[in-house]
Amino acid sequence: MEQPIKVQAAKTRLSALLAAVERGEQVVIARGDKPVARLIPVQEPPERELGFVPYDVPDSFFESLPENEIAAWEA
Repeated sequence: MEQPIKVQAAKTRLSALLAAVERGEQVVIARGDKPVARLIPVQEPPERELGFVPYDVPDSFFESLPENEIAAWEA
């Protein structure tokens, strides 16, 4: 749809406009003669890979805590 659709027409034809957008069309909605909005298909964001920050956990992380630290956590 190349011509802007006025707000009132967009309200009454919303389902048809959404169907047009699903087909890949862009719909411009105007208030009077001034375009104010554009309906476009939603783009799903690409999946991000987990672990996008390079970091290695040091082996010392898995060692047991000293008794005084365990006591402090349990207090």
